Amino acid sequence: MSINLKSPVYVGNPIRSKTPKSTDPCSPTSALQTLKILLSGQPHIQEPSSPNFKVLPFKKGRPLAGSTGDLVKKWHLGWLTFADFKDLLEVKLSDELLVYLGCKIEEEEEYSVVYWAFDVSEDSSLVQKLGSKQLCFVELRTLMVATDWADDSAMGQLAIAGHARALLEWHNVSRFCGSCGEMLIPAEAGRRKQCIKDSCKKRIYPRVDPVVIMLVIDKENDRALLSKQSRFAPRMWSCLAGFLEPGESMEEAVRRETWEETGIEVGEVVYHSSQPWPVGPSSMPCQLMIGFFAYATSLDIKVDKSELEDAKWHSREEVKKALRYAEYEKAQKTSAYKVDQMCKGFQKGQNLVSDSNVKSGELVPMFVPGPYAIAHHLISSWAHQVSVNGNQTQHKGVRSRL
Repeated sequence: MSINLKSPVYVGNPIRSKTPKSTDPCSPTSALQTLKILLSGQPHIQEPSSPNFKVLPFKKGRPLAGSTGDLVKKWHLGWLTFADFKDLLEVKLSDELLVYLGCKIEEEEEYSVVYWAFDVSEDSSLVQKLGSKQLCFVELRTLMVATDWADDSAMGQLAIAGHARALLEWHNVSRFCGSCGEMLIPAEAGRRKQCIKDSCKKRIYPRVDPVVIMLVIDKENDRALLSKQSRFAPRMWSCLAGFLEPGESMEEAVRRETWEETGIEVGEVVYHSSQPWPVGPSSMPCQLMIGFFAYATSLDIKVDKSELEDAKWHSREEVKKALRYAEYEKAQKTSAYKVDQMCKGFQKGQNLVSDSNVKSGELVPMFVPGPYAIAHHLISSWAHQVSVNGNQTQHKGVRSRL
């Protein structure tokens, strides 16, 4: 079955649509000052406009999560009040270790709430303490598959967790100044870092790695080029993708990567959508996937085996069948159940991707990434002729242009 989402996964973060002005009590600057007072132990008068604080702990890139529900399991982020978090933590807590995520006026809260993330990888005692509350640290990819894609609240929570992980992982890998080699310290409530050397003071901002991902379509608009890598699950095919290089436009990157990996020449390149991808390697904590349709001007495939295991043209009917028979909804429910079991202390080995390539107990000939990935949206849009930016994905005649 194909599932249409209103927006890609990790998009639509409900607590960071706009950054408050510096005079706002919920702004990063004001919230950090309030945080310093709370950490110092000084008396703090709760003004009517003062925000409450909530903290989301992370351990080795995994957010704290819990699970609710009887028949239908639903995960949720394990937010802690600042007071509870401070009581649980055994390592020394300082304002430099907390990262500002955003703010929101909660419907059930009297005050606005400012949200923070904190890396507790150094505190080995927290797992047991939080386990007694049926909370556990779960891989973000696992939560991604376990998310009910029709649930706006769950999608928002996933976007928050993705943003938080990207920032924390960036802090972990950005420890020293690239100009002078001195240490970097957090600034602006963790939204950037700065060199401690007085003669340098270089400012460092969170790194974003842009990646083009493209569905290559033949001249007649009847077939799509899909590829597979050795790291993929058996029978899974996906779009081509690659990083932008310095001095290169996105369209040029699409053409270069397609030719380098498959030998296919590309003419017209049409933008589809984009998606943050905070579940890559920690060395690249926030990739930005930029999706395109790429229209081929040649057909002969020459696979670069150092990049791909294989690449083939697939008919529209083959792609539709792959979308129709892959049980993404079943995979989501199975993963949600596994998260529930983990939070209750029954952690077992998982094979989340393979859950989506089974239909009535039979392995399907091929399947594509689930609805959480932008590749799925590119493939599904083409297979079902969904309009993009007001235009049908159907293409008549290829115009080669720079």
